[in-house]
Amino acid sequence: MFDSIPQVKTALAAQHYIATDEIATVIYLADKLQKPVLVEGPAGVGKTELAKAWACAVQRELIRLQCYEGLDETKALYEWEYAKQMLYTQLLRDKLSDMLKDSRSLAEAADRVASEEDVFFSQRFLLPRPLLRAIDSDSPTLLLIDEIDRADAEFEAFLLEVLSDFQVTVPELGTIRAKHMPLVLLTSNNTRELSEALKRRCLYLHIDYPTVQSELNIVRLKVPDLSPQLAKQAVELVQRLRGLELKKYPSVSETLDWARALVMLNAKSIDEKVLDNTLTILLKYEQDVQRAKRVLGEFKGGIDDDDEPRSNPTRFNPRRGR
Repeated sequence: MFDSIPQVKTALAAQHYIATDEIATVIYLADKLQKPVLVEGPAGVGKTELAKAWACAVQRELIRLQCYEGLDETKALYEWEYAKQMLYTQLLRDKLSDMLKDSRSLAEAADRVASEEDVFFSQRFLLPRPLLRAIDSDSPTLLLIDEIDRADAEFEAFLLEVLSDFQVTVPELGTIRAKHMPLVLLTSNNTRELSEALKRRCLYLHIDYPTVQSELNIVRLKVPDLSPQLAKQAVELVQRLRGLELKKYPSVSETLDWARALVMLNAKSIDEKVLDNTLTILLKYEQDVQRAKRVLGEFKGGIDDDDEPRSNPTRFNPRRGR
């Protein structure tokens, strides 16, 4: 699909995704080695967007499995449409009666029904869920397993087999093998430690909060109507917020939401009034809002020269030591 790493960067850029050399390299190798990619990092830094951009760049259908606590294989793989089976049974009741009317015993009647069970346990009544859809698709797909860290360890163990063989067994139908090897991207927000077995099967990529310049490039690309000066002020303030002790740091997606809000409000600068009215777009806990207001004070068009925004806010990640 991709002939070089620069081609990956160009293809993703065409989908409005700015990829670093590391991201482009991992995507290139995943394509060539046919390995899943595990992407970890804080929420809202573009992990899911990477999957979307990748799928569009290679013109594959994106199939998304959203993980959550309690997710099991029946919800991820398939289930039988029992209501539809019952409806067909009612509609075919007369035909069943004709078939069974000369049965000499219950055992014989049961054997006759059993001989026709393939009618009711066929793909006509099979409702495929994301994993089976990706495996059984007639065209190549990209499977996004989103927030795998929210699923239970038991589901993670089940997933290992699927990712190893790209086949599933339906007892009533047999083994269904992938018609086309899907590309696979898993995301994790680091809410729990993933198993070494899963990591061993994947190429690993960590996406953290971007630097000032990288985030500014993203804002300019995604919100072109925002003036360059205001975009710079907005990004610098977001970077400064990530340096505070907050319960939840502003994500890149929230930076973009804020930038779009500034455009909608026709803001000319980020003064105290604008900041007071829009700060909750960036911060989602009242204690964070109050702390930010205390620390920032009046933000009038920039950050003081003696308090430069930190260009590498990852060191303030709450999962790491301070």
